[in-house]
Amino acid sequence: MTKISVEIPDELLADLDEHVGDDKKFVNRSDAIRASIRKTLDTLDEIDRRHGRLDDE
Repeated sequence: MTKISVEIPDELLADLDEHVGDDKKFVNRSDAIRASIRKTLDTLDEIDRRHGRLDDE
């Protein structure tokens, strides 16, 4: 798996951290960020489909 580095505002990171840890939605930050990217890409694909910019496979 490839590692990347991103800059995130402190406020956004604090919000993210509220969902990461024992008994929370995500095990770690990487898991939370991957889930967010997947959801965003799915949303963008759906928007593109509705506007005829993406072929259904």
